[in-house]
Amino acid sequence: MDFRFNFAFDENEKSEADTDFLLLCSPKDKQEFREKSRETADPAADSSPKLAPAEHRDEAASKKNLCVKAAKEHSIPEDLNKVLENKVMETVLDLSHVKLSVVEMTCSGDADGEGIISKSISSHSDLIPGVYEGGLKIWECTFDLMDYFSEAAIEFTNKSVLDLGCGAGLLGIVALRGEAARVHFQDYNSTVIDEITLPNVVANCTSEGRRMGSGKDRKASKPPSKRPRKAEGSPDVLNRCRFFSGEWSQVSQLLLNSNKPCSKYDIILTSETIYNPDYYSALHETLAQLLDRNGRVYLASKVHYFGVGGGIPLFENFIEEKNVFRTRMVKTIDQGLQRCIMEIAFKNSC
Repeated sequence: MDFRFNFAFDENEKSEADTDFLLLCSPKDKQEFREKSRETADPAADSSPKLAPAEHRDEAASKKNLCVKAAKEHSIPEDLNKVLENKVMETVLDLSHVKLSVVEMTCSGDADGEGIISKSISSHSDLIPGVYEGGLKIWECTFDLMDYFSEAAIEFTNKSVLDLGCGAGLLGIVALRGEAARVHFQDYNSTVIDEITLPNVVANCTSEGRRMGSGKDRKASKPPSKRPRKAEGSPDVLNRCRFFSGEWSQVSQLLLNSNKPCSKYDIILTSETIYNPDYYSALHETLAQLLDRNGRVYLASKVHYFGVGGGIPLFENFIEEKNVFRTRMVKTIDQGLQRCIMEIAFKNSC
């Protein structure tokens, strides 16, 4: 087999990698792959989450009533090249991320023990509440928050950071590049952590890692190396990382009560996590438990999530009723669906 499939690729190499991948596929798989590649060419192109059909939501609701998704810490493999095996990388805002269409074609069986990839594809859905919470996709508010970091000169140096509902992990990766002392990544789905988040962190922590560009350069990064990038020169950075999956309250308990508990976080970053009002209580409790007394939460969200129910006004009212945090809107984006960035802090904090 062509050796290039043992490592990750940059954006300019992906068409060649796709061609090689198609050589391994049946005619039916080739057609499906081409269709998926067209559909997912821009990971942030579609800004509106699509809910699963009613039958999938009913199944999810019954599962949610039976159990809460347990928390799990994911270990970092000693052989980092295994993390990038069969991964094709794209570049956005000068950060590498896994190409979703290839993950959809290659991730099956034990690699997707939750079955979220097949369920997401079969239901044509970005969200299956209680089953799959959208972590395979990069949502546009992630880029809004990354732009805000530069505009407001948010300082990560020596800070303890949590990327909550991390998905691709780009927010946490930016914190790592900003010399954060430690960065923890959490997503609801273990498949997302193993197949998306961890590979992205490894790919961006190589000795050939590039600086983050400005928001204006989001689609036009520097031409990447033509050589496949091995995961080298990154142990120090990865030693500052931990990875968790599971429901927020369960992850909080794992972090606070495990045999290696962690101190609270100076900064919690979260994007597009308030689309479902059913989750507000768990999110609020998690922030209250894990944020340092003088810490800050930076939350990016659409003002309204049509068809889903949540949004900024509803969550802001929820916070006011709880009377634990104070909030302020630090940025509003009016292009397309209106979006906001909210800063959250304890009421009695500095």
